[in-house]
Amino acid sequence: MDEEYDVIVLGTGLTECILSGIMSVNGKKVLHMDRNPYYGGESSSITPLEELYKRFQFLEGPPESMGRGRDWNVDLIPKFLMANGQLVKMLLYTEVTRYLDFKVVEGSFVYKAGKIYKVPSTETEALASNLMGMFEKRRFRKFLVFVANFDENDPKTFEGVDPQTTSMRDVYRKFDLGQDVIDFTGHALALYRTDDYLDQPCLETINRIKLYSESLARYGKSPYLYPLYGLGELPQGFARLSAIYGGTYMLNKPVDDIIMENGKVVGVKSEGEVARCKQLICDPSYIPERVRKAGQVIRIICILSHPIRNTNDANSCQIIIPQNQVNRKSDIYVCMISYAHNVAAQGKYIAIASTTVETSEPEKEIEPALELLEPIDQKFVAISDLYEPIDDGSESQVFCSCSYDATTHFETTCNDIKDIYKRMVGSAFDFENMKRKQNDVFGEADQ
Repeated sequence: MDEEYDVIVLGTGLTECILSGIMSVNGKKVLHMDRNPYYGGESSSITPLEELYKRFQFLEGPPESMGRGRDWNVDLIPKFLMANGQLVKMLLYTEVTRYLDFKVVEGSFVYKAGKIYKVPSTETEALASNLMGMFEKRRFRKFLVFVANFDENDPKTFEGVDPQTTSMRDVYRKFDLGQDVIDFTGHALALYRTDDYLDQPCLETINRIKLYSESLARYGKSPYLYPLYGLGELPQGFARLSAIYGGTYMLNKPVDDIIMENGKVVGVKSEGEVARCKQLICDPSYIPERVRKAGQVIRIICILSHPIRNTNDANSCQIIIPQNQVNRKSDIYVCMISYAHNVAAQGKYIAIASTTVETSEPEKEIEPALELLEPIDQKFVAISDLYEPIDDGSESQVFCSCSYDATTHFETTCNDIKDIYKRMVGSAFDFENMKRKQNDVFGEADQ
């Protein structure tokens, strides 16, 4: 271990593994360490089921009705991939897709007045939806056509809207959309967690709705994908990429100290040895003194023996409960997957409800989601602190990732990856940098 590296990475969460993959592809010498004996850090999938019970301090293990423990892979952080989003693009460019299999999530639903409805996102679905009355449907259809045709580089498509100055609130007003439609457009299509976006320029929202529609258009049932065997497969896929390009991996490796000289990182000490480096990437748990708490997320993992009611017996789905519907500032999310994804025993479903904590009674806040899931065989409650770095790392060359937020997709995580990359390298992130080099020494036999 007593060697000099360009980059040392601490923690094998998804953010860290993608960055070590990119750095290795770009010819950097990378050492990747994790104090845990498994990959994934905060974003791992726990298997067998007995491990999950232990992790949440259940003295008695799972009952026999749960089936074989090793048939389970339970995500600690529930998220889906947008079919046309940045993470899928990263997977395709790096060819990490060859290590993974995906299934399309079967449906996306939105909560209104205690019931759940399928999210209408095409003109046909909009006209058939029970979420809106007849006239509202026509206005919403007009709005969808406007968004689909909108091109920020072609003023002819603006219809009097200025993408940089017109607020989204004014765009909704222009199409005369009612509050319920605004709720599901902002939260179930544009996937905002709060309503702060209403008074910001509309371009970002229009692009988010476009991303949703384009993702949906790829596979039809919903815009979301999910990997077989759980999300823990994602960091492992990128770790393999790094290893192919000469990255060194050490699991179960305690980190005793991060060595600084004149305010700049020079190495990492572990079990008496020092590995030297020019730059360091890590998750917040490795540098508690360099991060600040930015809130909390509650996640409740629920094991069910039935699909969720009113979802056409889908074996996977997402439900969004817009904050207005339950008098909150931020949305509540439910991600549900099942035995069909090789993450649970036959006939079993895993639903994970999550939201940003707003009061001193987080479990009460998430009740509207749990009511949709009854009866629940077993619940595991986790309340996690969200951390963010206190500086940009330019002086110390220590680059820390942000904790995984309550959103149900990876777009915010990808933004964090692009941001860290830019700070480390000094130039904007470009997907081309992730492409495997065709004639590489570290090519694989099956290429």
